[in-house]
Amino acid sequence: MTSAVRLIRSDSLADAPYAYAATAPAGSRLIFLAGACPLEDDGTTTAPGDYAAQAARCVETLQTALTAAGASLTDIISTRVLVASSRQEDLATSWDVIHAAFGSHDVPSTLLGVTVLGYDDQLVEIEAIGAVPGDAS
Repeated sequence: MTSAVRLIRSDSLADAPYAYAATAPAGSRLIFLAGACPLEDDGTTTAPGDYAAQAARCVETLQTALTAAGASLTDIISTRVLVASSRQEDLATSWDVIHAAFGSHDVPSTLLGVTVLGYDDQLVEIEAIGAVPGDAS
């Protein structure tokens, strides 16, 4: 199935590793995803202290939630990546893993350093909104 999401770029803005905007046509079904966390099936946090491993687990969690909603990564219209760190290096490590997972579908995204996240030893979380063709049925 073709994605309803259209990424928008502008030569008038600084070059960035993501699209600056995205749209979906009227009639698209929006999918609002809870923050994808780096949790194992038993509820423990993946790889305490490892930003890259936690980012990868967040992507896996996000993909599972998308599948349950009838969507995939190419149906994401925007993301917000939260990283529990004040070091740009940690943000970049997390971003590199997530950006690679999205490949050419480089959706508009905000990358934030935060003081703490909700689970013990959690370092990364991905919030996302998706859009797929069709109605709510």
